Amino acid sequence: MLVALVAKDKAGALPVRQENRPAHLEYLQASAETVQQAGPLLDDEGGMIGSLIVLDVPDMAAARDWANNDPYAKAGLFDTVTLTAWKRVIG
Repeated sequence: MLVALVAKDKAGALPVRQENRPAHLEYLQASAETVQQAGPLLDDEGGMIGSLIVLDVPDMAAARDWANNDPYAKAGLFDTVTLTAWKRVIG
């Protein structure tokens, strides 16, 4: 199943994002079969304020497990995280 992970950063957490970005990118690369799409959410000035990741997982429990093991989540970067089943229509 496809799951859209939408995570919004805590206010003022850009240093936490920057510090943990290499580990997060490594986690994404190591999860290449699971991660279908990934990238940061941006504010009006182009600054990173969150993440959008599309996961291909067997079930929602696997999506939660993947999300909880993301280095960003472990570092406490996110204010909110939502996991929503998603249906690909185009692409």
